[in-house]
Formats: sequence, structure tokens, C-alpha cells
Amino acid sequence: MTTTDTPTVLTPERRREHRAWYTYDWANSAFSTTVAGVLFGPYLIAIAEEAAVDDRISVLGVAVAPGALPSFTITASTLLSALLLPLLGAVADRTARKRQLLGGFAWAGAAAAALLFFVQGDNWELGVVSFIVANLCFGAAAVVNDSILCLIAEPDERDGVSSRGWAAGYAGGGLLLAVNFVVVSMHETFGLTEGMAVRLSLLSAAIWWAAFTFVPYLGIKDRAPLAVEPAEGGILQRSFGQLWATLKDMRRYPVALTFLVAYLFFNDGIQTVISSASIYGVEELGFATGTVLATYLLVQAVAVAGALGFGRAAASYGAKPVILVGLVIWMLIVTAALFLPAGELVPFLLLGAAIGIVLGGTQALSRSYFSLLIPQGKEAEYFSFYHAMERGTSWLGTLVFGLVYTVADSYRPAVFALIAFFVIGGAILTRVDTAKGIEQARTGGVQRA
Repeated sequence: MTTTDTPTVLTPERRREHRAWYTYDWANSAFSTTVAGVLFGPYLIAIAEEAAVDDRISVLGVAVAPGALPSFTITASTLLSALLLPLLGAVADRTARKRQLLGGFAWAGAAAAALLFFVQGDNWELGVVSFIVANLCFGAAAVVNDSILCLIAEPDERDGVSSRGWAAGYAGGGLLLAVNFVVVSMHETFGLTEGMAVRLSLLSAAIWWAAFTFVPYLGIKDRAPLAVEPAEGGILQRSFGQLWATLKDMRRYPVALTFLVAYLFFNDGIQTVISSASIYGVEELGFATGTVLATYLLVQAVAVAGALGFGRAAASYGAKPVILVGLVIWMLIVTAALFLPAGELVPFLLLGAAIGIVLGGTQALSRSYFSLLIPQGKEAEYFSFYHAMERGTSWLGTLVFGLVYTVADSYRPAVFALIAFFVIGGAILTRVDTAKGIEQARTGGVQRA
């Protein structure tokens, strides 16, 4: 067990609430896979190319190549998230209506994602704005959802609950992506143009996200906020007051801060591997895009079992040792990528399966482990920093990847260079004292003299 040797009694009512919470991971993964992960970027490039003059479009007066537009769009959305999410966390901690916040952000994000259906011709501006709003709402809902984990699950339950949520997410996202893969790749069979098939797939992700969000909205109970900072004024003024107090007070929780630093490094490595895998498969190994997409589906399927397996291992050995084992496997993965033979499918599939095993597990256990180190009443606020800092530094891995590729003119050393993020993140994680962190969270942190 992570924190105690006495198992928590799981009543039928609590079990139903856990299942409702899992369903949100199932719901929002449709956006992260079908939209953000696979279809949005290539489709936006195609639309921008229609509007381009001399292979350039004007974005706020700056000439931009159509091929760079998705990257700039994701970067803008990421930086806005890093700025806005901490304030959201302070708001969420001050209300008992967290499920309403979760539903509101999810449905607003799904509505923005649905607007991508209307992006056609040369109307790339609608695509950019819709995606930015959808991605902002996606991050906001994730903050609220992660904070709810602390309310519905006892500390000894969280590794398992978080892992089952991640597994549900990979299952749901992979299922819809598989359907959309068939629709797009066989569009002529269904009497559709390729553009219409992509637009319908984007719309299906928005509908999936919105529809399944009703399950946690209806199935999770409201709970009164606890231990919030005293402050005067309206909710925004009081939330700013709590945010400022927390920023000053975070140094009282050095173990939680140490874990955050470790997470920033190894998660950046994970995200860069995932975002660069398709480029590596197509450009370096010479596989067709369809082969790479099929491998992506394999990763999604294996990640379900990986997340559940990591959750079971954490129940026996604790989350921290299992995360460290996962980081060692990530090191082996990027090392294997350095030597992977071009054009040989079996080694590529095996590498994809290895990624799937550790992908969901390391992320799921990071979420549940961090939940043990944060003070009561500030769950949403600390998870907002968790997500904001993750997004605010997510450019570092891609920067290293791009710089190494520029110097070496090969994607192999660029992928291998990411081992530094796993080594540094793992080294910092070894310095995290779990028992001390839990005690600091329980007693109000290190008391200042």
C-alpha cells in the first residue's frame, strides 16, 4: 500500500462514484486522440495551404508557413493554459460545485471542438480559434477532474483509481480513433470525400466528449470546500487571495515541490516521445502514415493493460518505486530507437508496445502520487500548478529534439537525446521522501520560524 496497511472499505455507493469519475477520462480522451493527437494538425495545414499566398499566411501580421500553423496554435494554447489554470484552481477549491465546473468546462470545450466541423475552404482562422478555446477548456476540466480524485478516493485507493481512470481513457480514445481511422481511410466506401470524413471524425470526438461527460456530472456528489484561505470580496477576489497565499505558502511543502520538478522533466520527455513518434516513423524509418497510425492504435490498446498493471504493482510496492521502474523502461525505449532498423515493421511494433506499457502507468501513478503530497482544501489549486507547469515547460523537450536534429540531420540522435529528461527526472524523484511529504500535507507543511 502507498500510505496505510489498513484497506479502505469500498461501499457500493462509493464504487459507483469511482466508475462515474473513470468515465470522464473515457470522455475527454476522444479529443486528445482523434483531434489533438491525429487529425487536427494535418487538416489545419491543408486548409491553411488553400489560403496561402507564396506559401505563407498572415497570422497577426506575421508571415507563417502553413506547415508551422498547428505548432504555433498548440504553443499559444499551452502558454495561455499555463497563465490561466492556477487562477481556476483557486476558484475550484472555493466551491462545492466541482462537478458543475467539470461539466461546464467540458461542454464548452466540446462545443468549441464541434466548430472544427465547419472549418473548410480557406477558413483556417476558425480552426485556430476553435482549437485554442477547446484546448483551454480541456486543461481546465482536467484540473477540476484531478482534484475530484482527492475527494472521492482515500489515499490508499488513489493509485488504483487513477490507473483505472487512465485505462478507461486509453480504451475510449482508442475505440473512437479506430472507428475514425476506418471512416477516413475508407471514405470512398462510405460515399464521403476525405475532407468530409475528417470533419465528421472531428465532430464525433466533440459529441463523444460532451455525451459521456453527463456520467460524472450526474454520478459525482457535491462536497463542501475545506480549509480554504480566509479572504474578503467576491469569488474572483477571494480566489486571487487564495492563489497569492498559496504561492507564498508553497515553500512549506518542499516534498511536493521536489516532485513537481521531477515530473516536469520526465513528463516532458514522455510528451516529446509521443508527439515525435509519427515523424520518426515516417521520416526516419520510412513507414507509411497508415502504418504509423495503426501503431498508434496499438499503443492505445496496450496502454490500457499497462495502466492497470502499474496500478496493481503500486498497490504492492508503492507508486514511487513503480514510477522509477517506468522511467528506466523509457530510457531503454529511447535507446532502442537509436538503433531501430528502418523499414522493419516487427521491431517498430515492439517499440510501440513497450511505449504503451509505460505510457499510461507512469502518468496515472504520477497523478495519484502527487495527490498524496498536497494539503487538504487546495487540491484543485495544486493540480492547477501541476497542469500549468507541465504545459508551461512542454516546449523544452521539443526544443532539444529540434536542436539535435538540426545539428545531426537525423531523428535517431534527436530521440535518444530525450534520455536526459528521464535521467534527470528520475534522479530528482529518488530524492522525494514519500512519508515526509504525506506528513507535510497532513500537518500544514514545514512551519516557518
